Parts: sequence; C-alpha cells; structure tokens
Amino acid sequence: MATACAPARTAVYRRRRPERTMLYRTVQTHLATWLELTFDRRQGAAGPAYVEREFRRYLECGILANGFARARCSDCDHDFLIAWSCKGHGVCPACNTRRMIETAAHLADHVFPRLPVRQWVLSVPKRLRDPLEHDPAIETLALRIFLSVVEQALCRACRAAGSDSRIGAVAFLHRFGALLHPHEPFHCLVIEGIFEADASGVATFHESRVPDQKWLDEVHAKVRRRPLCALTRRGVLEPEDAETRASWAHGGGFSFDASVRIEGADRPGLERLLRYCARPAFALERWREIDAEHLIYESVKPGPGGRISLMLTPLERIERLAALIPPPRRHRHRYYGVLAPNAPLRAQVIALAGVQDSTPAAAATESIAATIAPSTTPSRAFEGTEEAPGEAEAIHRRAVRYAWALLLARIDEVFPLVCLRCGGERRIIAFIIEASAVRNILTHLGEPTSPPRLMRARAPPLREMQGATTGEDDPQAQSTPEYEPDQRIAW
Repeated sequence: MATACAPARTAVYRRRRPERTMLYRTVQTHLATWLELTFDRRQGAAGPAYVEREFRRYLECGILANGFARARCSDCDHDFLIAWSCKGHGVCPACNTRRMIETAAHLADHVFPRLPVRQWVLSVPKRLRDPLEHDPAIETLALRIFLSVVEQALCRACRAAGSDSRIGAVAFLHRFGALLHPHEPFHCLVIEGIFEADASGVATFHESRVPDQKWLDEVHAKVRRRPLCALTRRGVLEPEDAETRASWAHGGGFSFDASVRIEGADRPGLERLLRYCARPAFALERWREIDAEHLIYESVKPGPGGRISLMLTPLERIERLAALIPPPRRHRHRYYGVLAPNAPLRAQVIALAGVQDSTPAAAATESIAATIAPSTTPSRAFEGTEEAPGEAEAIHRRAVRYAWALLLARIDEVFPLVCLRCGGERRIIAFIIEASAVRNILTHLGEPTSPPRLMRARAPPLREMQGATTGEDDPQAQSTPEYEPDQRIAW
C-alpha cells in the first residue's frame, strides 16, 4: 500500500516579541534604578544622554502598541502586523543583527571586488586602550599607522608596484571583548594586492605573494614601534614608558594576526567574515539566568584570565552594556586606500564587485528577487513615453520596501511577506501611527494596547545606605543597655 508523502512546509516569518526576553525584562525592571544610582555616583550630574536614549528606544522596539505596518495577503486577505524597530546602535539585539547583516551584504555585493582578501587584526596593550576609547584622534592615528605599515609591506611584496600604488581596505573598530569588557581591536579586511593607474587612468591590480613568517614579524615590529613613537610625541606616553614597552618580549602587548585569507571566488566566505567583523558586542542566546539577581554570560572565546563565563547582577549587566554603546557620530567601520570615498580609482574597483557570479548563494538571491518582484506592466520609459512623477515615486518606494524584505530574508533565512495560511504574497497596505487606530486594531486582535510599563527606581536596602542611622526609627530595635557588659573570658 503506497503512502502519500506529506507536502513540505515552507518556513514562515513570525513576529518577534522582545518583551518576553530576559534582556528586555532586565532593562524594564532596573533601568530607572541604574539611572538614579548613576546620578548619585556622578554627584548630581547625569550620564551621557545617548546612553539613556538607546535604552529607552530599545524598550519601544518591536512593541505593537507604539505603531506598526499592516501587510495583507492578496489571496486570502489575511493581515499581518510588523512593529517598528528602534534602529539602535548598542542595546537592541534585533537592530544590531540587522545592521551586521546589512553591512556585510553591502560590502560583499557592492564594495569588495572578486579578489583575494586577508584579515589583519591588531590588539593594543591595556595601557593604550583607554586613550583609544576616549580620544577619536588617537584612535584614528593608531589605525592609520597600522594600515600604512600593511600598505608598505604589500607594496614591497609586489615587484610591479609603482610609487602611486595603493591598497584597498575596510577597517572595523570594535569597542568590546569576549566577556563584554572594554577592548579596542582593529579588524582590517585588506585586498591581497595593490592597485595603480596606468597612463590612460585605468586601474591595474597586482596580486602580492603569500606572506611568510619573516615578513609578518617585520610588519609586527613596525606596528609595535611606530604607535609608541607617535603616542610619545603626543604626550600620551612618557619616553621611559615607551622604551620599556618596546623592549618587552612577546610583542610588548601588541597582538597581531594575519592568518585568515578568503579567495576571490568565495563570496559566501567573505560575507561570513564580514559578519564576524561587523558583529555586535553581545549575543542574546549566550545569556543565561540563574535567578532574578544572577545572570551569566557565556563566551565562545576565553576572556581576561582565561574565563569563558561571567556572572553579573542586573545592575552590573546594564552597566556593562552602557559602557559598550558607541558614542554618536563615530564610525563603526572606515574605508582606506582605493576604497576611500574620494579615491580616484574607487569607481573602477567597486565595479568589479558587481560581476555576475554562478555561486549557489548568488543564484539563491536572484531567485528570491525574482519571486518577490511585483507583476507590473512595462514602464513608460521603455515605451518611449515620459514617466509620471507619481509613478517614479511609487517605483522608488516599492524598491525600498522589497529591499527591506530581502534584508529580513537574509537575516532569518525566511521571506517575511509570505502568508502563514495560504503561502501567498503579502503586500504592505498601511502604516498605522495614530493612537486610536492602533488601539482599535490591537483590541480586535487581542494584543496588548499599551507598551510594557517601565518600573520605578527602587531604593537600596538600609544596610547599603552610607551614613544611615540604625535603630532610631525602628520600633522593634533593642535599646542600648545602661551598663557596660563584662566581656572578659572566664575559664
């Protein structure tokens, strides 16, 4: 007897509910208390405004009561609500992941040509991390020195290199370590070779040889010596301190690595490496809750002292996250060489990234784009007639909307505009922002009509209050005896 096979179910996108996560509950419960303690610790001065803003925006992210977009299936008329995102930079795991995927997709699809790429990583000593973190000029100086040393090494490795040869690189500036501690490593993805322009202005690429250990040791020595000299001239380091660090063994605290290389045809591998370099400070799935007052963060790589886990209280957790929020108007990644915004050869180099590829990932992306493309009649521009302004604006908005849908598909590996009931195509029909309309729709669907309430600040226990008097206002406190007890020991 033949048995009919059940049809395969297509993966569907389901709305995230951040209010059910442990991170959201922690921030919701203890944010006001942490703000009050920070205010007291700074003796009446509030902390950075952007830190509080990031936490409050995270509490609004993904909550339907704050507004949403409404999508409807064209086949079964089933509605689907998509909550607004906060587009934060340091706290929200969903927005951090979206920015990581978007950055990696943009660099892999539109910036890096199909040439070999090597990752160069530099970690500075602990004594220099604080100046790099708080002084953008020193951070820029150290990064420029590192990339200039790498560029000089690649030019010497290419015999055909001219005096105007340049490399192409994208540098990622991290502010965190494996266990949420402050750290300032540089992750630089450098094209394995140099570019130069010929007499007609056409860019020519010369691939460099594979670096050996002797070559890497020379680069490490220069990367170690030049920053110490530059920081000494700026007054960040004393000359004696710089000489002492230069004489230390094992690199003097400068950790250097260049062992990761991606071939030009390995575009999925390049995108994975870009995601690693653009990753956020923490991963939500690595948090584990023991009880209401003890949280554990587990890391894949050992942190300071070789530890792979960190136990924190909720207030300590917020304190760690606040220290890792990047200040506004500080770039997370930077372009260098021929990939710099004003480089003369940039347009020719990034044009090589758009060459059609036959890899499975590229074919899958093209198939997704083909399935979601709206079925419309040919544009008037192709018929020889002029396109109406309203139609041009509609086409622009449609392109932006489907770029958003493709980005979510790249993150969750499922397409968000596929109907849960019939598998048909959903289309966004409205953006709901009025409070009355939001309340009516959520009431009809049985969803909460108000966002989760932020808990008020809690006073610290009496034993933790400095200068508190004990027993004065407590009716159950024992009175002080009128005589002095004999505390001598009698055997």
